[in-house]
Amino acid sequence: QVQLVESGGGLVQAGGSLRLSCAASGRTFSSDVMGWFRQAPGKEREFVAALTWGDGSTYYADSVKGRFTISRDNIKNTVNLQMNSLKPEDTAVYYCAAGGRTRPGAPVVQQLGSRYYAMDYWGKGTLVTVSY
Repeated sequence: QVQLVESGGGLVQAGGSLRLSCAASGRTFSSDVMGWFRQAPGKEREFVAALTWGDGSTYYADSVKGRFTISRDNIKNTVNLQMNSLKPEDTAVYYCAAGGRTRPGAPVVQQLGSRYYAMDYWGKGTLVTVSY
């Protein structure tokens, strides 16, 4: 099992910045990828950004490219999401997730590049609110 705890959410004005952190514990060596998803009120959960542990490759949703940066701290087992130039439409609950190579029946599968990952572990989320 992998436990994930997010921090860093809050209220910010449009154009401002926030930094989210996700602390991982437990069987973290079993995960190939960590990432961030978000869910806005009344909308489905969507992919935001991810990072693969092996080669450090990063992936972003088109809506956040150039504004958000995902990074990792291997010693602390944390993954961070630096969010700049925030917009009201970025308002959502942000979830940290971790996973490995996909398998049949995996409930949540995310394509990153040419590979598919089963996102098996999730944090409880942290709320980001961007005001006008």
